[in-house]
Amino acid sequence: MPTSRPDVKHYSRGSVQPIDFMEGSFTPDEYRGYLKGNIIKYVSRYRYKGTPIDDLEKARTYLGWLLEFERRGPRREK
Repeated sequence: MPTSRPDVKHYSRGSVQPIDFMEGSFTPDEYRGYLKGNIIKYVSRYRYKGTPIDDLEKARTYLGWLLEFERRGPRREK
């Protein structure tokens, strides 16, 4: 389970966090690709938005999840 989540109320409404559901539903390569794609998205556009630090923080969150995943490995192989 990822250790850090954005501090936003809509992420805590359900019993399963979306990021945890995605990791459980995707193959390891799909999950890596999802995380890497979001890192690229937020880093590539941060200078062009009104809240650049927010996008860098989001990229850091996804990078943290990717690091955690790579350190521990997939929960299960598909």
